[in-house]
Amino acid sequence: MTTDRTVTEDGVSARTAEALRSAMRRLFDGRPQHTDGRLTKENLWREAKVSRATMNRAAEILAGWDAHIAEHGTTTPGEARRDEEITRLRRMLAEKTRECTLLSRRLDAAATAIAALHHDSTLLRQELAAAGGCVIPLRPTATTGAKTRP
Repeated sequence: MTTDRTVTEDGVSARTAEALRSAMRRLFDGRPQHTDGRLTKENLWREAKVSRATMNRAAEILAGWDAHIAEHGTTTPGEARRDEEITRLRRMLAEKTRECTLLSRRLDAAATAIAALHHDSTLLRQELAAAGGCVIPLRPTATTGAKTRP
């Protein structure tokens, strides 16, 4: 049984280089098989199923990793979608909070006006009861027995 121990320009064997490159593609595409998908070097060597020391010898591959991370950041496509959704939901929440605050203020104002009207109504009923409880129409009508003006 022979194994290919030829070191490529990447600093590792061809099989290891391919494993690291495949792992990089899966992580960048958001399709990890062996990790949680975060774009970290720890996930890179775990995804490739090689040791950390082996990954560290692959200088060219790590340079490609670092360049991609510098250009695109460490968020995966799924994380970017999640972050956009969170931002959208936070904006909606802030708008709904403002709307609820406005409606609460209107409700308080309406409750205050209703309470004042109730108080006035109660006072008027008390005055009416104290005056003998008779309602005297301001304009006499035919039904009250008074004459109407021509």
